[in-house]
Amino acid sequence: MILDVYGRVALEEDDIIDIMMTDPAVMPTQAMVKDVDLSAISDIIDDIYDFQQYHKLDITVPEFDAQNQVNWLMPNEYKDMDIAKWILEQCKTEPELQRVGEELLIFQERDLFDLLKYLKYLVDTMRANGVIWGVGRGSSVASYVLYLIGIHRVDSMYYNLSIGEFLRDK
Repeated sequence: MILDVYGRVALEEDDIIDIMMTDPAVMPTQAMVKDVDLSAISDIIDDIYDFQQYHKLDITVPEFDAQNQVNWLMPNEYKDMDIAKWILEQCKTEPELQRVGEELLIFQERDLFDLLKYLKYLVDTMRANGVIWGVGRGSSVASYVLYLIGIHRVDSMYYNLSIGEFLRDK
């Protein structure tokens, strides 16, 4: 199995054999395959599986991400929402407003407002369906904006966590 720089997974012949020998019921019906000649069994599998051949892309990772953002399944109420306004409305004190303003500038500079909208949609959907998710880990807990959205439950202002720990350049 390969995982490329875009996060795409492609199965190789050994992966397909391993899955079919272990538990054919878990074989994905749609998958990318790499270096697999399916012509000999295409008549048998075409009705069940939609395997696509893996191919390298000639675009950068940010270009790939931008192309795929238009495919996110998200209701229009979230796509059209003013996420910055919603986040600012969650603030109760002047220090919170200042912190959120600083973070929103960072998210805006990185063109991540659509991601914030999607995260808001994801959290709302999980809450509505009783899905439990983690309390927070890693550098994400340094973001007060993500705390307000509900991605994690660590109040970065209370613990005096620097936003510099989150979204830093590598």
